[in-house]
Amino acid sequence: MKPVRFDYFRPDTIADATGVLAELREDAAVLAGGLSLGPMLNLRLVRPRAVIDITRISGLDKIELRNGHVATGAALPQADALESDIVRQDIPLLALALPWVGHFQTRNRGTLGGSVAHADPSAEIPLCLVVSDGTVVLRARRRERRVRAREFFLGMLTTARQVDELVVSLEWPRAPADAGHAFEEISQRHGDFAICAAACRIRLDARDRIASLDLGLGGVESRPAVVDTTTFLGRAVDDGLTQELGNHAVEALTPVEDHVATADYRLALARVLIGRVVRNAAADARVARRAAGDAGNRRT
Repeated sequence: MKPVRFDYFRPDTIADATGVLAELREDAAVLAGGLSLGPMLNLRLVRPRAVIDITRISGLDKIELRNGHVATGAALPQADALESDIVRQDIPLLALALPWVGHFQTRNRGTLGGSVAHADPSAEIPLCLVVSDGTVVLRARRRERRVRAREFFLGMLTTARQVDELVVSLEWPRAPADAGHAFEEISQRHGDFAICAAACRIRLDARDRIASLDLGLGGVESRPAVVDTTTFLGRAVDDGLTQELGNHAVEALTPVEDHVATADYRLALARVLIGRVVRNAAADARVARRAAGDAGNRRT
């Protein structure tokens, strides 16, 4: 099929883009990479009066360090993020997840901001942003606001973005030097959207007990799910804890069911993947803690 007729805008500035959005509002669709919007246009699942291509706007493909966080532009290609030393050093969870996103051909075109704005519940980048407690920066013609990622995703392909707003960047808190990270997912084929994905960031104290634990699941509910880990702080990471944590996590879930997997299968995968990422992240945290200690000793 072919898309319905639409007007095409390729603005040079954010002001130009938000000006078009202010006029057309829900009748406009924003194109960053086009990997989701393109098929939806061809299948006529969306029928906008206009498409606003933001790929020419200067600065939207940049990675910048700012006051304790990393800002990634909305049009930053996933491949560029994967190759970035800043991402590997300061957003290691994203670096671990990006190889699971599609294939190298699609990562050359797909963008971080496009994935977040599209809000597919099985997508890896929104899950990482939520677990990292990141922020989505939105710009309209006369205002800018920041929305915490855990409040930005409202449901299947639904976000807190208003119709006159443009996602301009994502803000990722820089990972602590002694934190450990892990990402795992199960899909029908590598590169497909996840049936279930799990992401973890953990810090261990000097007694090898959990000092902080951020844990999330993708592909199970209609949006990325954050696991409440408060009652597990101060405990050692062992098989008993990971099993208990997996059971605890699925109690609060309302899993989706489709032609790919049943609700029960998704819950079973969630239990398994939670155990894997917590164990792997804890092992990574021990390595990171030793490296941070060695670096401190060299400075003294």
